[in-house]
Amino acid sequence: MQSFALNTIFILISLSHLSIVVSSSKPLNPCNGDFLHTQAYRQMQNQTNTTHCKKLSSLQAQFAWNYHKTSHNQTQLNILIGTKLITNMGWLAWGINPDLPRMVGTRAIIAVKVPNQITPSVNTYNITKDIQLGCKFQPSGIDFMVQNMTVVDDKDVGFFSVFATLVLPQRYNVSSLNHVWQVGYCVDGLEPKMHETSLGNLDSKEVLDLETGDCQNIGQHRRHMRKGTLMPLGVIVARYFKQFPIKLDPCWYYFHYCCQVVGYILGTAGWGLGLFLGHESKYYTFHSHRVLGICIFGFTTLQILAFQFKPTQEDEYRKHWNVYHHFLGYALLVMIPVNIYKGIKLLKPNNITWKWTYNGILVLLGVVVLALEIVTWAIFLYKKCCKKTVEESSPRRVEIEEDNKGQTKEGSSSRTIEVQE
Repeated sequence: MQSFALNTIFILISLSHLSIVVSSSKPLNPCNGDFLHTQAYRQMQNQTNTTHCKKLSSLQAQFAWNYHKTSHNQTQLNILIGTKLITNMGWLAWGINPDLPRMVGTRAIIAVKVPNQITPSVNTYNITKDIQLGCKFQPSGIDFMVQNMTVVDDKDVGFFSVFATLVLPQRYNVSSLNHVWQVGYCVDGLEPKMHETSLGNLDSKEVLDLETGDCQNIGQHRRHMRKGTLMPLGVIVARYFKQFPIKLDPCWYYFHYCCQVVGYILGTAGWGLGLFLGHESKYYTFHSHRVLGICIFGFTTLQILAFQFKPTQEDEYRKHWNVYHHFLGYALLVMIPVNIYKGIKLLKPNNITWKWTYNGILVLLGVVVLALEIVTWAIFLYKKCCKKTVEESSPRRVEIEEDNKGQTKEGSSSRTIEVQE
């Protein structure tokens, strides 16, 4: 049976990884929709036939560019970035980082829109660690020339766009340009304030090849929901295939164990990845998601250890072990879906596909549980009723004492007969 359990674990792990595809780069994802009809894009496209345009990986932003080498071996880069601001106040930023694809160290162009302002303002900024720690954010010069900075608030198509011409020195590699973008909705006067801390905002960075349009997304890790599916499946097996409605002894135990172990392995990998991302994003923390993740990891570790230290059926501590094991199991059934929903909200706040996908998984599991619960109780009550009927209809022994003289006295004989009722 141990070899059966190990083989089952191996098969489940193999199946769970069939959908994993590792890709370090992505081809150009062309622009579409209203961005292609903005006046700024049409003007830029008319300047040259080599304009590239792509949808960026987050914040519903789209980005167009063209470039050429100058006589001084510098790169003249024309850029246009746009997104749909959902309020009449906010800011849009785009910039490049000569060192790493991250916000700190970026030379940025930021356009600010406030109510009742005829023309939005646009300036260059140096983004330092002090800015992320809350210091005042003021326009400043940067280490390359920026010309023709223009903001277009195209209300007809709803796009807020920024155009600029950059003259880049040789240190900026056009085949692997670290560029970042950001959107915020909080403004103090003309000073852009802190943006939201969803993963869409934190993952707004990539390494872009200006020649081909290929890019390497940084920090965007897809979180699979295998742990939130396998562990409830293991609970279902333990609940409904131990006695009622189907007795699969001892196979139910090994399948239950395999589901929990595979779920634990995948969940631990996700937890470790979360710790790594938290370390890389030291200025941003998601407290409730983090606390729930730590609690889930701790509880699942205790559940796995429980398999190794399970008392025998005859042990007096077995009933206490059962209470502990069941309590943690049902607590995890509540905590895991809650944390998955929190993770989906952080990762894809504007994409309901993931949410409804997991809704469908939970509904399917709920329907299976409800059906098995009804069948379990139906079989249990039916067997109980049949047992009672059999007991009532079985012969019972009735002792009748006969006294030939009409009274009981010492030495009188008695006889027992069976009476069929």
